[in-house]
Amino acid sequence: MNPLTIYQPPDFASAPLSESPAARLIPAPADGIAPEQFHATSNFPEYIKLESRGWVLAPESRMDAVLVAEHGGLRVVEPRNLRKGDRVVVGRTENGEQGIFVHADGFTRPEESTDKFLFRSRGTRETPFSRSYDDLYTVLRHDRNHGRIVWVLGPAVSFDKDSREAMQGLIESGYCHALMAGNALATHDLEASRFGTGLGQDIYSQQLVPLGHYHHLDVINEVRRAGSIGAYVEQANIKDGIIYACEKNRVPYVLAGSIRDDGPLPGVVGDAYEAQNAMREHARRATTVIAMATQLHSIAFGNMTPSYRIEVDGRVRPVFFFIVDMSEFSADKLANRGSAQAQAILTNAQDFIVNLWNNLKT
Repeated sequence: MNPLTIYQPPDFASAPLSESPAARLIPAPADGIAPEQFHATSNFPEYIKLESRGWVLAPESRMDAVLVAEHGGLRVVEPRNLRKGDRVVVGRTENGEQGIFVHADGFTRPEESTDKFLFRSRGTRETPFSRSYDDLYTVLRHDRNHGRIVWVLGPAVSFDKDSREAMQGLIESGYCHALMAGNALATHDLEASRFGTGLGQDIYSQQLVPLGHYHHLDVINEVRRAGSIGAYVEQANIKDGIIYACEKNRVPYVLAGSIRDDGPLPGVVGDAYEAQNAMREHARRATTVIAMATQLHSIAFGNMTPSYRIEVDGRVRPVFFFIVDMSEFSADKLANRGSAQAQAILTNAQDFIVNLWNNLKT
């Protein structure tokens, strides 16, 4: 089965959707203020019935935005980015009663059981993930040339020699079109390139190196002296690692800052809303997301990412979101924040990335 072809649109010709009224549109009363009873989006496909065009699928959707009608179509906007007079869709029902239909079942696999009682209906540490891996291989091979693959990485990937090499290989082979991370991933990856350590531990033997706890601080200082990460990669003759691969292959990356950051490295976006805007540019274009070993960045990026994408030919395809973590908590937290399409693979980050590379590099 090709996982890219599964979408069942609603039947708008049959009741009750055929009898739905057009959605109400109320002007935003001021910049950054939505009208009362505004409709807040999910990341499911959402249809709005417009007076002039009938049912229209929103071009994208994401958690907690609003829909603005303009030029016969729809635009998805964060409430803080509204402008006075924008015609905002209002209504709090989602089954067509107010011209709003949230299509939560558009990507249901036909072979999925409809039984009311099921064992192991949710991914846990007992779940076998063979099918998840096979689907992921298929999707990544397709999206390398026909989509946009975005990775959201925590620093754990940079603490191991094999996982760094595997991630570098994936980037260099076209399996990464953008990288989202924080200060720590870049810092410790450059530390590994410069000193062979991660937080002062040898990235192969995991043995502590004398005065190794200074290494990441020295790297931050050197990069700040160089003026940018790109300049440091050149000046220090860096020849391996995740950041090196991004710089070498011109893969864009966004480093979103944290209140606990050391340094930080130049290029780290310290303003949370600027970081959100920068990350959202990639979330809106993503067709596959792999979020690994970073709970807060995974939840944030998941909330920005639609569950679907409308192709040039009008076909609606799913946007795949895989969360990789050793803990069920992170996967559950992401689902509980609205990213219902997120598929969990519960395993060690290093094992996952090495296994992925071993299957894709042939």
